[in-house]
Amino acid sequence: MDDVPAVTGGAGEGGAGYTPLTPLAFLERSAQVFPGKTAIAYGDRHATYAEFAAHATRLARGLRALGVGPGDRVAYFAPNVPELLVAHFGVPLAGAVLVAINTRLAPAEVGHILDHSGAKVLVVDATLHPSVAPLEGGPASLERIVTVTDPASGAEPDPAVGGLPYGELLALGSDDPLSWSVPDENAAISINYTSGTTGRPKGVVYTHRGAYLNALGEVLHSRHSPDSVYLWTLPMFHCNGWCTPWALAAIGGTQVCLRAVDAAEVWRLIDEEGVTHLNGAPTVLLAIANAERAHALDRPLTVTTAGAPPSPTIIGQMERLGASIVHVYGLTETYGPYAVCEPQPGWPGLDAAERSRLLARQGVGMVQTDGLRVVDGAMRDVPADGETLGEIVMRGNNVMKGYHRDEAATAEAFRGGWFHSGDLGVRHPDGYVELRDRSKDIIISGGENISTVEVERALDSHPAVLEAAVVAVPDDRWGERPKAFVVLRPGRDATEAELIGHVRERLAHFKAPDRVDFLAELPKTSTGKIQKFELRARERAGREGRAR
Repeated sequence: MDDVPAVTGGAGEGGAGYTPLTPLAFLERSAQVFPGKTAIAYGDRHATYAEFAAHATRLARGLRALGVGPGDRVAYFAPNVPELLVAHFGVPLAGAVLVAINTRLAPAEVGHILDHSGAKVLVVDATLHPSVAPLEGGPASLERIVTVTDPASGAEPDPAVGGLPYGELLALGSDDPLSWSVPDENAAISINYTSGTTGRPKGVVYTHRGAYLNALGEVLHSRHSPDSVYLWTLPMFHCNGWCTPWALAAIGGTQVCLRAVDAAEVWRLIDEEGVTHLNGAPTVLLAIANAERAHALDRPLTVTTAGAPPSPTIIGQMERLGASIVHVYGLTETYGPYAVCEPQPGWPGLDAAERSRLLARQGVGMVQTDGLRVVDGAMRDVPADGETLGEIVMRGNNVMKGYHRDEAATAEAFRGGWFHSGDLGVRHPDGYVELRDRSKDIIISGGENISTVEVERALDSHPAVLEAAVVAVPDDRWGERPKAFVVLRPGRDATEAELIGHVRERLAHFKAPDRVDFLAELPKTSTGKIQKFELRARERAGREGRAR
């Protein structure tokens, strides 16, 4: 190797072979490559890529005119409207950090996030003014409120909230170009708050580098192309929409905005807008598959699902409609999707039930990740036997920078040099990981572990069951026993004894629930996850009432 000449100015930082990674570069490129192509569609509003980039630039200039500087936080409280999509570029283009807030939160929760993040500006959709109006005085850091008024919503701004109209914010800006590059790829691009079901939500910090790489992973694994027409059935506030705002801009696809998920409207847009892709939790897929307007598709539709382990039943339903399922797995702390159930060449030839069972597994690390491990308490990998439970841990470019203003929680999450998911799973002999439960959801009955996911899948396979959730309830003899909460399909019927017997035919008898409650609907988060803590609270209240 002595005859190899020395290289200078190469791949090191500052050399010609290095540029800090940022998803801002995606919009800059697509505005040059696809200037006249439709980038955003929302009702009768359409924007080309050139217009998308100009809007983001005006927003960035307007925010700077309000005094927003590098590292300042700008919060958005809005549904899936074009303004929030543009914010994914305009806010970081101003050098600021985007904080997209869950639209279902109560005023006190919104106030906590604004205060904890230190948001300097809040941009809020007029429909959500009722959740902002009670914040008298507002968080100390908050200097300005900007209101987005969407004629399609029919909502008028609340004078009690006031604020600068969004159009006037843009008027403060200009089309003068800004640099689409950043000096530090490890600087924060966004803060996403966890659901907070076990305490105060934590602020998960994403970096420009992580967002860039995750977006490219989404392009690859969700099979996007410049012909993609993506429908926003996944909230943009959830993990920045799994980094999809940046992913579609990278490939030059079209993003169809949707204020709220309504199954009939989803099918209308699939048919009329030529939708090719959508993302959503299994409960969203369930609503789509069982909609009155549901029909066999006459062209490809790729559906990427995550948020909870999908049952083989719903995977089979969507496939029978003609959809192609991409099953991914991750957490807010991993920029959304981190793993994918990568299809193998022999799977298409399997019968539908077996193929759906394999596709329901969480799979392997996506191409941009360091892969998944399943470990015991001593951080040793569990055997790949499909039976031994362990915790799923991750690390690498697509794991958060840390929790905002919470060093103790960050250190705890990264103990042993890996991010601890709190999810329990097994590794199969083929290397694929399968999620069995959240650590807090596993049922220990008479010393035996019972996976609620396994029991839920057995219940889902009954033809009368639309949805099912299983939680632990106290038991004097066994410590804990499973109890099921079930929603039946319209026009179908089943008894408690019938469903318990159905589970016993498929699983060991001790895993079957002792009781089944029938509900009109299951409590869910805005992203479609079933809120088991509410079911536990309901059960606890019922026990206390019986005790009295």
